[in-house]
Amino acid sequence: MLLLSRILPGVACVALLAAAALWLERRRAMLRAEKLHEARARELAELSTYLQNFAEKERSEIARSLHDELGGLLTAAKMDLSWLQSRLGEPPNEGRLTQLGEALDQAMNVKRRVVEHLRPSLLDHFGLATALRAYAESTCAKANLKFDGAVDDAVGPVPKDIAIALFRLVQEGMTNITRHANAHSVRLEFGGDARRYTLRLCDDGRGFRLADGEFRWSHGLTGMRHRIEALNGSFTLRSMPGSGTQIEVEVPRVQAAA
Repeated sequence: MLLLSRILPGVACVALLAAAALWLERRRAMLRAEKLHEARARELAELSTYLQNFAEKERSEIARSLHDELGGLLTAAKMDLSWLQSRLGEPPNEGRLTQLGEALDQAMNVKRRVVEHLRPSLLDHFGLATALRAYAESTCAKANLKFDGAVDDAVGPVPKDIAIALFRLVQEGMTNITRHANAHSVRLEFGGDARRYTLRLCDDGRGFRLADGEFRWSHGLTGMRHRIEALNGSFTLRSMPGSGTQIEVEVPRVQAAA
């Protein structure tokens, strides 16, 4: 008994040390896994930002090529058609030449719509506030939605990366509204102060429950959120069944150094 009483405390001490060592090893493994997860998440975020920036660059180049090259070809074709009509504008050629002119007009309209979708000219020439208002008004008119806007033109010039991010967000948001919300009206707010830009897009559609297990962040919503977070901004999504959906965004005017 005396020997056993001497051995037991030592065994207990060894067991305690072994348990502590096992706990420490598991803790280290968890910390390594967390760091690896954070590194992978950071890499994916950087890759997503790179792909979005690359896509915007490609869009801009394609839009420029369509505007300059295809636009030039269509204009030249219209001039040639006018020359033909001045010399062959009599039956039976008159009807065919008129049809050709209408087809060229349709082609020019398609080119114009594609170019505007790829790179809105209003954004480059008149600034973000005008581009946002014009796009939202046009989209609501086509979808037979009531539009209510509070867009502050006094915000002034917006940095290019912030402007395109906010414009694309409104594009994606309006697409979701017209396709899925079953809304009757849309409200767009845009403004800012000395520290930040703010944007709010709301609809009175059917909405959804964010806490519902069936809710999933779509690629569109995820893309919106990532664009804003890449600019050190905040992205807030609110929605309730029967109460519509709200997207609220804040982006700092001065971007932190990467």
